[in-house]
Amino acid sequence: MEAGKEELKQTSFAARIMGCWKQEGNTWTFPTLVLCLYGFFNMMKPSEPFLTPYLTGPDKNLTIDEVTNQIFPVWTYSYLALLLPVFLITDYVRYKPVLLLQGISYIVTWLLLLFAHGVVAMQVMEFFYGMVTATEVAYYAYIYSVVSADRYQRVTSYCRSITLVAATVAAVLGQLLVSLADVSYFHLNAITLASVSLAFLCSFLLPMPQKSMFFHKKGVSETLPQPQKAVATLASNGPPSCQQQDEDCAAADTGPAPQQQAEQPKPQNHMLRVLVQLSRDLRDCYSSRKLLYWSLWWALATAGFNQVVNYIQVLWDFRAPSHSSAVYNGAVEAIATFLSSVTSFMVAYVKVNWDLFGELALGIFSTIDAGSLFLMHFTTNIWSCYAGYLIFKASYMLLITIATTYPW
Repeated sequence: MEAGKEELKQTSFAARIMGCWKQEGNTWTFPTLVLCLYGFFNMMKPSEPFLTPYLTGPDKNLTIDEVTNQIFPVWTYSYLALLLPVFLITDYVRYKPVLLLQGISYIVTWLLLLFAHGVVAMQVMEFFYGMVTATEVAYYAYIYSVVSADRYQRVTSYCRSITLVAATVAAVLGQLLVSLADVSYFHLNAITLASVSLAFLCSFLLPMPQKSMFFHKKGVSETLPQPQKAVATLASNGPPSCQQQDEDCAAADTGPAPQQQAEQPKPQNHMLRVLVQLSRDLRDCYSSRKLLYWSLWWALATAGFNQVVNYIQVLWDFRAPSHSSAVYNGAVEAIATFLSSVTSFMVAYVKVNWDLFGELALGIFSTIDAGSLFLMHFTTNIWSCYAGYLIFKASYMLLITIATTYPW
């Protein structure tokens, strides 16, 4: 009898422990911590500022013309082609599988960088890197599906800060290893492979979200509402009240009536409704003139920024060939990332009426960005080229932050 009581106590204690663990996994702290670790290791890539010297060096022995005209463009077009389908798939599969896909793509990218040779192999590598960048949408979208709305700003700041810190640390580490320890670019890529592999392992710890923006909305029942509730819902211009939602959930728990089972929507009808809702949301959003202007600027500026980031190392190598000059790409990237974080941080504390001065700031800093591009193009001095890149990236990040916090 005593042994039975002792076993019952142990079982009850284990059940309480499991219950506490389950409850902890459902809070915002655990997924935020794991997502920050995932973002840190994903951005901890000390080899990235030295990609062009690595490809044109003895490890890959490619020409600068092959890198510029045959390899780098693959990333641009694959990213463009994958962006929209990945966005829809991300919502449909509820984010976590896309984060796993991103981790796999990272690993494949750096395995190819380390061990593959030739133009075709590097083109395949760029395609997988296009998959990496296209799936970045899942990183920030994921956290909004597992935390409450009142924690969005706090969690977003954590995730953005950790990625900026990781990018800065990686650039500084890469520069120090190259300049002071004479570490080869191959070993820098090996360090990056280890880092992204750790990120991939972290993604398995993320809890699976139960809802998403379009395909898996919270509180949506699998059955159709009862006729009288449907009439009441259609008669109302606003969303149903909390009490109505509770009644619907209670009705769903008791099970649908036979006629409701016959009227359950088929999967293809559900998909059609989601696409119609998506089109309506886009129409409602872009009916605002200001939102339309800023969105067009965002799309064009981001496309231009990606092009500059993609080819800036080629320009640096042209101004100061890596085989005969000291390479400071890592230091420049570290300073650029730090300046970007400072300018982004300032937006949150500088009191400006963006509704009044938003377009003015957009014009001024876009002009500064354009001027820095002209400076990088016409100058023959590598230090002026570095300075132009610092101005360009800091101004772009400032405007992106303004666009994110703009009072629509």
